[in-house]
Amino acid sequence: MALETLLATALPAAGPPPPGRRALVLMGGGARTAYQVGVLRALARWLPAGQRLPFDVLVGTSAGALNATFVASCADEGLHALDRLASFWSRLRSEQVYRLHALRLGRPNLLSAGLTLMRQVRRHRALLDSLPLVDTLHRAIDLPRLAAAIDNGVLFALGVTASSYTTGEHWTFFQARDGALPPWRRPGRRAEPAVIGIEHLMASAAIPFLFPAVPLWVDGHKEYFGDGSMRQLSPLSAAIHAGADRILVIGVGQPQRAALGRSSATGGEPSAGTIAGHALASVFHDTLQADVEQAQRVSRALRALPPAVAQALPYRPVEVLAIQPSASLDELALQHAHALPRATRDTLAGLGALETRRGSAGSAAALASYLLFEPPFVHALMRLGEADAQAHAAALRALLADRPEPAAAVP
Repeated sequence: MALETLLATALPAAGPPPPGRRALVLMGGGARTAYQVGVLRALARWLPAGQRLPFDVLVGTSAGALNATFVASCADEGLHALDRLASFWSRLRSEQVYRLHALRLGRPNLLSAGLTLMRQVRRHRALLDSLPLVDTLHRAIDLPRLAAAIDNGVLFALGVTASSYTTGEHWTFFQARDGALPPWRRPGRRAEPAVIGIEHLMASAAIPFLFPAVPLWVDGHKEYFGDGSMRQLSPLSAAIHAGADRILVIGVGQPQRAALGRSSATGGEPSAGTIAGHALASVFHDTLQADVEQAQRVSRALRALPPAVAQALPYRPVEVLAIQPSASLDELALQHAHALPRATRDTLAGLGALETRRGSAGSAAALASYLLFEPPFVHALMRLGEADAQAHAAALRALLADRPEPAAAVP
């Protein structure tokens, strides 16, 4: 993001900027995004009952886009939308997200895992069949209700991000009232208005290699899209372009991962599963922290300007609060790997992705952590999210507190 995002946003050419909006930005990470649900459920318990949803703009990437769109589809219920999201995740199972038919050739081994994945790729153009997720989303998300929430002013905008395999550009598809949010374009990324559909969500959540690419019609032609976490250079930019000056962003990144690998290393060669988990972690290694720090630096510079100068500029400082897991999600996944469906568990075991005696044991379950849509792991993630929200309680309350109305200007 950077300076140009804050200082080149299409705001009025003169005079102070209009009152800002509050935005919720949800990053991607497969099953790990159940952590976000815990943070949001904690918010729902703190805020006064019956209050409207405290966010005007929702932006999501990958599985975070599914969470954002689910909340948007019942935003007219206010805070109850966050409890509804928690109930949805509590009922979710891996079989409602993907299918994997494993070959069984004795005990799980690399050969059987390889044959299983080869057969999956031939049938589904990816390692997993994602059709169950299509059905789940159609049942869970009320798209007409989402549109009504935006048309009635309950929400200002919903943004869903995806990455084009065809052109390499990173896209944000946003749904807002007609003309309320103009499209924009920057090198390597762009945003365009769209009526968000299940196909946009499937494109945003199409984890490379695991889920097949999804075709979308853009600019009058078809392009193939994959996970929005790829090439995501500026996670906050869509929210800022939508006029947000207070942003809560919830990621599922894991800064502790390197330390875990050192603590458990035995010098052995990493397994195929460990390498695959590392590759996925690289896809989801977003630039969130750098983006947040840049926004904070620019905002401090704007606040340091003399008041007369600041009021004359068409720019506003942005308050950003980023929350990420305080504990290792890889280790948490390893504790609950037994809950995986047998076909998935056998395949991962054959790849060595559940092996704890190898050199990179600290990240051995990284691959499993993206696929563990089962209650034990989901509930553990939600509890961690609630605990981390509690640790940031003061900052969260300050970010979401209603601001006093500005006094009327005296002629």
